[in-house]
Amino acid sequence: MAYFNHVCLVEAPQAIITPFPRFITDCIGICYLAAAVEDVVDSIVIPENYYNDGLFESFRLLLKRQPVDLVGISSMTGCFNNATRLAEIAREHGAFVVMGGFHPTALPEEVLKLSCVDAVVIGEGEATFRELVLKGPSREVKGLAFRDNGGVVYTGVREIIGDIDSIAFPLRSLRPLRYGESGSNYSIDTIYTSRGCPWSCSFCANDQMHKNWRGRSAENVVDEIALLHDPKKKKLLKIWDANFLTNIKRAEAICDLMIDRGLTNFRIMTETRAKDLIRAERILDKLHRVGLSKVGLGIESPNPEILAMMNKKNVLDDVSTAIDLLRKHRVGAEGYFIIGHYTESVEDTVVYPEFAKGLGLKQALFMAMTPYPGTKIFEEYKREEKITSYDWDLYNNFCPVVETRSMDNATLMKMMVYCNVAFCNYWSVMKRNSAGAVLIVMMKDLFQLCLLLRVNKNVGEEQVSSAIFEAFERYLATKPVLEYRGKASLKPLARPLVVTVEHSPGRSIAFVISQDGDKRVLSLVDRRGGAVAEGPVIRLDELIACANCISMDSLMRLLSMNELLRNNPGRKNELLFSVLQDRDAWRLSRRLLMLYSGSFTRRAGARA
Repeated sequence: MAYFNHVCLVEAPQAIITPFPRFITDCIGICYLAAAVEDVVDSIVIPENYYNDGLFESFRLLLKRQPVDLVGISSMTGCFNNATRLAEIAREHGAFVVMGGFHPTALPEEVLKLSCVDAVVIGEGEATFRELVLKGPSREVKGLAFRDNGGVVYTGVREIIGDIDSIAFPLRSLRPLRYGESGSNYSIDTIYTSRGCPWSCSFCANDQMHKNWRGRSAENVVDEIALLHDPKKKKLLKIWDANFLTNIKRAEAICDLMIDRGLTNFRIMTETRAKDLIRAERILDKLHRVGLSKVGLGIESPNPEILAMMNKKNVLDDVSTAIDLLRKHRVGAEGYFIIGHYTESVEDTVVYPEFAKGLGLKQALFMAMTPYPGTKIFEEYKREEKITSYDWDLYNNFCPVVETRSMDNATLMKMMVYCNVAFCNYWSVMKRNSAGAVLIVMMKDLFQLCLLLRVNKNVGEEQVSSAIFEAFERYLATKPVLEYRGKASLKPLARPLVVTVEHSPGRSIAFVISQDGDKRVLSLVDRRGGAVAEGPVIRLDELIACANCISMDSLMRLLSMNELLRNNPGRKNELLFSVLQDRDAWRLSRRLLMLYSGSFTRRAGARA
């Protein structure tokens, strides 16, 4: 008989979710733990609403209505404050509380200072968690830290799991309802085909958690993929390995089996290194055939010296080649960049967006350097005294928590905004044929930027407005040359199209699209001093307030449904029905419509 018989598993949510569908959690980590103990316990449960703020109340109700003697909480760093809150609720109900995941693995003693936590699983959890369930907190259970007689007992290092085919598939059947889907039916899901990484970048905690790279066999991977495949509903499948293309032969075998078994109704995203993608050139067509739609490339920096300091073994020429190969094989590329290395200045940072555009990227994420506990970067920044906050809620890659030798925290945030503004090529704006169409595209792009900045709870609406407008001012000062040559069918403009972005009376920038022969040209014009502008006006304060009016839960629900529609365009009625049910979505739609209509009846600098 097991020491613990009634287990509740919960993944702590981020304080604020980054507003991209792929970041909607599907709790795969705790589903692996559930599979590891399924045969030795009487019950395993996961609370409802594990992906939103409703989690805490549903967790309380769950613990009240059924017996739970062990609560296991998985936590990333950005989730740790919520993990603590969950642990306190579990303790109120008398459960033994064990934490695991990246943050507890990095800081077990800090975690065990909390009176609501009894033990910490360090590193890979399946074997350690199973033995804990069977034996209780014991010195015989390797990979465990627990309190005993006022001190902390470390039971020794647990060896990594060599044969990861031996790990049971995650028990997805436990997953409760999420946006109308449950179990293995989630339309956004995750699979890990390997563990660990052959590299040790200084900003990444993977080396501490999973150590050496180990790949599952192709047969094992595809057997799990078969459980997720739905011929009637295309899903977004995230192959969320640290580096999927480490072993090209294995990746090809996975493709071959998926094609042979007809398991190709997916839109697949993954991440890899540029050099590995080049090595995989001969199988890129197969990857596209099984559904590969986007590859994330960790480019990090245009500066070879910075790359060396981060132990990032990137060759920038390889990055260009990799992006060209992806384009050739009709696979999207998204570049990941990290700004804020402690040696960097504003002058170093302004080159990032132009460098990204020069690579031919159409999508890029500019993130702030985040010193996660357990990484070499954490120790370096701590030694340099450059960490400005230990509020774990802010550790999500988009809230600067560091400063550099020449940029303070606020400047880093502004530079992150600048990179987003300056990276855009504005082609989607320039190919529109009316001021109204230009307005819609600009409102959409600015709205997305506002939502991204919303993840920083320490930044108010006025700060967001100032950061965005100052980014446009900085970009205007670079005298950008923005041109678009579209298809021959793109009709010439009879007169310029003008949309103005206004920060406050006397501070506005006009976006002017004019015809120059066979091309269109976008000019940014400073309307400082209250000069009257033609065309519609976007007031940043109103747009930001609109972006903040929708709850994060409703936002992610809409993003999830939009992803489902994107992959299954025949299900438009399903998305419409979802919107009709959502009061926040109705409110947001009304406000956006009012903003759109009001933009035509105002002039920059003229406030009612």
